[in-house]
Formats: sequence, C-alpha cells, structure tokens
Amino acid sequence: MPAFEKTAVFLAATRLVSAAAAGARLVFMANQMGEFLRARRARLRPAEVGLPSGPGPRRTPGLRREELAAVAGLSIDYYIRLEQGKETNPSGPILDGLARALLLNDEEQAHLYTLANQAAGRTARSPAPSPRSRTVRPGIRQLLETVRPYPAYVLSRTSDILAANQEALELFSGITDWPLVRRNTIRYAFLHPAARDLFADWEEATASTAAHLRALQADYPDDPELRELIAELRAGSAEFAALWQRHDVRHRRGTRKPFRHPRVGELTLTTEILHLADGQRITIYQAEPGTRDHDAMTLLALVAGQP
Repeated sequence: MPAFEKTAVFLAATRLVSAAAAGARLVFMANQMGEFLRARRARLRPAEVGLPSGPGPRRTPGLRREELAAVAGLSIDYYIRLEQGKETNPSGPILDGLARALLLNDEEQAHLYTLANQAAGRTARSPAPSPRSRTVRPGIRQLLETVRPYPAYVLSRTSDILAANQEALELFSGITDWPLVRRNTIRYAFLHPAARDLFADWEEATASTAAHLRALQADYPDDPELRELIAELRAGSAEFAALWQRHDVRHRRGTRKPFRHPRVGELTLTTEILHLADGQRITIYQAEPGTRDHDAMTLLALVAGQP
C-alpha cells in the first residue's frame, strides 16, 4: 500500500476512534444528568411542591416521575427520557423549570446546567492535566514558609498534596506515613485510619468532600486522575460509595473546620482558598490571635517535625 494511502487509513481510523470516544462521553454525561435528577426527585415530598400526598404509603421515597413532570411543566414521556439519559439536549427554559420544581439551590442549578451542556456537547472537552500542573513555582513554596506558623499546602485539581509546610503535614496526623504519591486530602478523609478521630465532625467533612468531588467530575469528566481517584474511593470506602449515590454538589470554599489533634487537642481553624494556575490551589488554615485555637495552632508549630 502506498504511503499516502496508509496515512489516509490511519487518519480515518483516528477519526473513528475519536468519534466513538466523544459519543461515549456524551452518553456518560447524559446518564449523569439522569442520575442527578432521580437523586434530587427522591429527596422531595409532595407537600414541599404544593401537591397532596395521596392515599396510602408510597413504594419509593420522593416525588413520582409524573408529579415532578407536572410541576416542571413537562410531559411525562419527555421527563422519563431525561432520567433515562435518552434526551440529551434540554433547553434553558426546561432546565430552569426542572430547577424550580426540584427546589435546587444556586449551586445545584449550575451543576444541572453543567451536566446538560456536557451531555449536549456544548462544552469543550477539558484537557488532561499537564506535567506542569504538578510543578509548584518557587515563589509559592516560599509563600508556604512565609505564612508559618499557619498550616498551608498546595493541592492539585484532584487534591494531591504538591507542597506543604511542616505545620500542614503535622495537622493531617499520620499522612506522612504514606508515600508522597498517595498524599491526597480526599483520600486521607476516607481511607486513612486517623481521619475519623482527627476531624471532629467526620460525617460533615466527608459529605462535603464527596460533594466537591461530584462537582469536579461534572467540570472535568475527561480527567483520568479524577476517574482513578473516584474508582479507588468507591472500591475502598463504603461511606464514600453511599455519599456518591446522593449526587450532592458543593465547590470548595473557605470554612471553619474543627479538629481533634492527637498531639495538641481540640482546635477550630478557618480556611482560605486561593486558586493558582494549572488547576492548583493553596489552602491556608488560620486562627484569631489571642484565642485558644491560636494557642493550639502555635503548639502545633512547635511539635511539627518532632518525632
């Protein structure tokens, strides 16, 4: 076969593979949208949307499909197709009607739009993380040292710890027992044996973490590192698997976090999150000077790095 024919065959095969991958991606996102709608429908009671409960007990929790369709102003057949992932191009008014019927908050409504845009192919394919996305600039490393004694670290898009000061490593008790490649704050929360004791409200911490990961998956469905992390957590943590089925969504933001640290006792720290280039973000933990929490954080700095 002449060289130009081989090239043509190779290009044609490449296009077919790319088209198949793109098609599989759209199907996956359509199914994600359907699962999200089912999960949100299941949490609603008829009275919450102005409907009578009806006679007798319900076989399944939440609204029936026909009830949700009626409240949203849709035909039952069309709504069923949405939940089954067979309808992939709902319009803006339809999405708005669904958001109102499901009583979605602003973050959940934005998530619904993200899933719909991904399912319809209206969103550009997200690039895979580049090697540069794991390289922390010298100036950022210097910042981690400058803010001491405040614990601070730099995370990748999937929450791998790319750099940290000694206080941050001490705060996450036992994380240095893991090799560098496994140090990830999401993995720590669900799979490290010390996490349940460290986080004073472990249930809330893990629920928030799973919701963050669910929102991240909608934004970056093609990220292989994200897919691998989700698969690992679903296989290794029954708690994560249950939270994952709830389809809660929440992006990371600064908040107050209570800890029960084995070496310094109880302390509550506030977090500030700064987004950097290449999907990195820096998190700094703080406490108001003159408070017991600040004293505990100072003690944390003293014991950091000690055997």
